Amino acid sequence: RLADEDDELSEVQPDAVPPEVREWLASTFTRQLATTRKKSDEKPKFRSVAHAIRAGIFVDRIYRRVSSTALMQFPPEVVRVLKTLDDWSFDVFALAEAGNCQPVKYLGYDLLNRYGMIHKFKVPPATLETFLTRIEEGYCRFRNPYHNNLHAADVAQTVHHVLCQTGLMHWLTDLEIFATLLAALIHDYEHTGTTNNFHVMSGSDTAMLYNDRAVLENHHISAAFRVLKEDDCNVLQNLSRDEYRELRTLIIDMVLATDMSFHFQQLKNMRNLLTLAEPQVDKSKALSLVLHCCDISHPAKRWDIHHKWTMLLLEEFFRQGDLERELGLPFSPLCDRNNTLVAESQIGFIEFIVEPSMTVCADMLEIVLAPIAPITCNASSSAGATASSAANNTSSSNSSNNSNNNNNNNNNNINSNTNVNNNNSSIKSTTNTLSVPNNNTNNNEAISSGAESKGSSSGTAAEAPASQSGTTPAKNGSADPNEKPNRFKIRKPWTTCLAENKKIWKEQAVRDAEARAAAAAAEAAAVAAAAEANESSDGQPTADGGTEEPKPDEPDTN
Repeated sequence: RLADEDDELSEVQPDAVPPEVREWLASTFTRQLATTRKKSDEKPKFRSVAHAIRAGIFVDRIYRRVSSTALMQFPPEVVRVLKTLDDWSFDVFALAEAGNCQPVKYLGYDLLNRYGMIHKFKVPPATLETFLTRIEEGYCRFRNPYHNNLHAADVAQTVHHVLCQTGLMHWLTDLEIFATLLAALIHDYEHTGTTNNFHVMSGSDTAMLYNDRAVLENHHISAAFRVLKEDDCNVLQNLSRDEYRELRTLIIDMVLATDMSFHFQQLKNMRNLLTLAEPQVDKSKALSLVLHCCDISHPAKRWDIHHKWTMLLLEEFFRQGDLERELGLPFSPLCDRNNTLVAESQIGFIEFIVEPSMTVCADMLEIVLAPIAPITCNASSSAGATASSAANNTSSSNSSNNSNNNNNNNNNNINSNTNVNNNNSSIKSTTNTLSVPNNNTNNNEAISSGAESKGSSSGTAAEAPASQSGTTPAKNGSADPNEKPNRFKIRKPWTTCLAENKKIWKEQAVRDAEARAAAAAAEAAAVAAAAEANESSDGQPTADGGTEEPKPDEPDTN
């Protein structure tokens, strides 16, 4: 495996990136020590959708009547920000500002409510609120600039975008969606703001506990599940034993896959799988790749958001470098605040890590979703009626539950601001975003990979319904001649953002290089001037303009 990773990294030619950036890529995205991790090739056994609704209608009604009375209240400004939750470049910083720096609490609750998880798995709303609050506190424990509650919310929102805007949710069971959302929310829980390598090199207690293997990732999982074992935080209390084991296994697989040292091997395995004539993609591996890509997706977001994340991440790196200096450890790559090439590091990160990851992930999604496209189309065609029914049910529920409180149409209960699934009409049937072949066209072309570049430079073209863009054939003859006909395709709003951000960084790299050259020239001139001044002060000037040799000391005649 290490040899395979070396082959992948060899594509980064020595003259393509500075040595410091190459060293960072090698130390972060490969395993420098040979390790083996046995994983069963046996596919997990997933429960049928029918089994997920085995509870009787009578029990559901009782639960709905009891639990819906305690739904969490959302501030009006938070509700306003969450209206853009489906956008690719959703601004989690705006959510944090609107929600008193509690983005995990509000976004996590909203997502689990939108997908109907609260109802389907009988999660007590008060318990969910307590759980999310505890998770939020854990993310804030070390006051990290980057790996904090905003990052957790950002990754969870990006996962949501992939689930609903590509149609991936239609490939998953409700339990798998529940596991995916929870994994995104807890994937960096209690992050220390330092890397796995720092833990190993400094011999931290956490590294000792997990034997130097996926140190942080193991801690995130273990600590989060310890929270889930507490009665007032156990949002899994009503899962059956089999459901719990399946969900826990999925979460463990997904979060462990966010260990960056497995990056190249993970991509290579998926590439090899997708080259098969009839690839059978394991759901655990697919979801692991999705979470990994969402975890490193900030360079694929709008520039202002990406730049803010970059500065925060570098500050976290620099703080680690300060610790390394104090401990007498060598600087980790990009951790020396006095000697780091910011623009070059981001160019390397985009070109060799993010772009290939997003490409492989998109290829995988198009392959696994193609067979279910007709099913998704039928579900989307009834979205209007289903959404209306869900809204009516929600309105009636709110009216009966809150009549004593004289609530009006401005009620900020999240149940009245989102499509809640208190019946069998889930978000799966209300999302009208998955493109499918159009039987009324000659070539059945789905969404082209370049569709998002025509919408806006911010890369949010995925907001438009698939029925409005992408289901008609291209008229300008600009289709890729190598593209297979009738191939199912998804929107890729990240491609535009990646291209634009890389262009900006390259322009910045040129300016930085010019500034360094000017500074070096100025320093050289200053050194030369100082040397000349020293030479002129070594002797006294003579009448002819020369210098007089200093006289030797007179001998003592006394």
